[in-house]
Amino acid sequence: MTAAVAVLAVLVVVAVLVTAGGPVLAGHPVYPALLAVTLLVAVVALVRAVRRRRPPPRRSAWRRAAGLLVVVLAVAWVAALWWLRPFGAQEPALAALASDDAVTVTQTPTTLVLAPTGAPEGTTGTALLLQPGARVDARAYAAVVRPLAAAGHLVVVPKQPLGIGFLSLGALDAARDAHPDVERWVVGGHSLGGTAAAVEAVDAGAGGTPVAGLLLWASYPADDVSSTLDAQVLSVSASEDGLATPADITASVADLPPGAELVVVEGAVHAFFGDYGPQPGDGTPTVDRATARAEITAASLGLLDEVSG
Repeated sequence: MTAAVAVLAVLVVVAVLVTAGGPVLAGHPVYPALLAVTLLVAVVALVRAVRRRRPPPRRSAWRRAAGLLVVVLAVAWVAALWWLRPFGAQEPALAALASDDAVTVTQTPTTLVLAPTGAPEGTTGTALLLQPGARVDARAYAAVVRPLAAAGHLVVVPKQPLGIGFLSLGALDAARDAHPDVERWVVGGHSLGGTAAAVEAVDAGAGGTPVAGLLLWASYPADDVSSTLDAQVLSVSASEDGLATPADITASVADLPPGAELVVVEGAVHAFFGDYGPQPGDGTPTVDRATARAEITAASLGLLDEVSG
């Protein structure tokens, strides 16, 4: 049984690298590190199982139960590694990663930064921290946010550990430390990333360094922030979204501060907020991706310009 689980682990790691190797290597280093450790442990276990020529001695009932539990946990671990496989960035997002005379794109193991080319750090005025959706390659948002940088706004997209926004709740503090001359920050996110962004926005205000705005893409806060968040809020949703449905967005309005603005992109779906292909459970679009992307970008730029004064 140990050998079978080890073979399964090796096959899953190889399958992840074959089907999503680019996004894995371009993302936060935690996931590839876990894949490497899993592969190493699996190979060692497989070699030991092959070298064992004699059947193992008969064990007591509790040791057999413990062994079975280890096998179950190992299978669950391997299944989790497969589930964590990211939705990789596709065109035109990949093309939007190139620097030019308008936008400078910089990647580190933990962030993707798009900055106005040639602009001194302090001249960006208002910057955006955008948390990706669950398991979505941070690079998938490049084409949507690149026009924001071209318009003069620094954009920071965290590469979340394991692709989960709640594992990246320190991203705003890290961005502020890395770009101390930025005057105002808008924090936002797509899907689960937007929920994490709402937490960051509230915590920032409680810590005495409030954000200027909250940008929600196909998302809503997990809790009522209507009285705890002092910031301008824009919720951009999609009329055909099968995940953050129109009903979900409508129900979330009561949890937002008074004066929150809602923009609905007609015909768009959940996966149109980035360029990473279709997403299971999503709706069926009735508008092309480029049209939806332009509307999402325009609405987001409106918020950044508005809070800039």
